[in-house]
Amino acid sequence: MKKCLLAITILGSMIAAPTMAQTVTAQQSKMVTCNKDATGKKGDERKAFMKECLSAKPVVEEKKLTTQQDKMKTCNADAKGMKGDERKKFMSDCLKK
Repeated sequence: MKKCLLAITILGSMIAAPTMAQTVTAQQSKMVTCNKDATGKKGDERKAFMKECLSAKPVVEEKKLTTQQDKMKTCNADAKGMKGDERKKFMSDCLKK
């Protein structure tokens, strides 16, 4: 009975191990990158570098406006103060340019 239970436990862990190894979190990915960047550093210097690297927030790329979005922004600014049909006609003409 004990051998059967042991075999089931070992078999279960062998099946679960590959799926657990495939899941890499963002923190784990960051750790790999920081480790590569820390090559050559030792002791307190490495410790300080790793602390700084791991606590750094990811760089967020600034979203660039598409041409249409840029046009809309410009036309919207130019149409300031207009209302109703006048604004609608102006925006239509402006966006067609």
